[in-house]
Amino acid sequence: MSVLLLVEHDNASVADATLAAVTAAGKLGEVHALVAGTGAQGAAEAASKIAGVAKVLLADDPSYSHALAENVAPLVVELMASYDAFVAPATSNGKNIAPRVAALLDVMQISDILSVEDSDTFTRPIYAGNAIATVKSSDAKKVLTVRGTAFAKAEASGGSAAVETVSAKGDQGLSSFVGADISKSERPELTSAKIIVSGGRALQNGENFHALIEPLADKLGAAVGASRAAVDAGYVPNDYQVGQTGKIVAPEVYIAVGISGAIQHLAGMKDSKTIIAINKDEDAPIFQVADIGLVGDLFSVVPELTGKL
Repeated sequence: MSVLLLVEHDNASVADATLAAVTAAGKLGEVHALVAGTGAQGAAEAASKIAGVAKVLLADDPSYSHALAENVAPLVVELMASYDAFVAPATSNGKNIAPRVAALLDVMQISDILSVEDSDTFTRPIYAGNAIATVKSSDAKKVLTVRGTAFAKAEASGGSAAVETVSAKGDQGLSSFVGADISKSERPELTSAKIIVSGGRALQNGENFHALIEPLADKLGAAVGASRAAVDAGYVPNDYQVGQTGKIVAPEVYIAVGISGAIQHLAGMKDSKTIIAINKDEDAPIFQVADIGLVGDLFSVVPELTGKL
């Protein structure tokens, strides 16, 4: 099989989510990576160095400057005449583009795959990850999104793929970029961090969240996450949310502070290598998945822990 891979990038570098997607795509066949952007030569060169990428297709055009799905999808569909499968990371961007590609190709999309069994068969989570479905597709062309935490990341260096320029489809006139309100932080990005400290509703308010969670995260060099309950209560912005309707993470260490462990939250972090839970309720569901559990009042435990680091 020949596989077209959508590269997640910022025009200068390649996002970590792409590296896991390369590993998944490589299980299907030869991987050609598509970099669509504006002034994206740097991203194309970075993609060409990824181990496992055989060729890089660069579509450099102003219409792709913000990766609007309405503009990128027609480009992908045109290129798919030469490919058997389209693979995208299961990021916000990938999940925006892939369904449009599937619709235009008139095939079914297989979302959030966890493994590639063969060229037609894949596994994916259902029921918030409590069951794993094995899905077999008879479509002539496959459209897949890849859960980044389920596959090892391909090496970002060592490859030497050729970069080929492809013609752009231009602006389709269906959408336009208005603006982006992007939060900036000195801490690691949530989906790529090796250590994550997350807070829940038990922190009671945003002031407590910032006063207790952030100093601990800073001592550990960790990213900060939150449960949906904490986000809905307004303690932190929604880009902190970990869970089924937030970000899927699998760090080396995940510290859950004041999080009871609702099934929707567990779906987003239970693949973490080591889970540490701090909760005063010894029957909280989070302790069922935790490797280390500390039953205690977070308002005394967390400052003490931070002070000893």
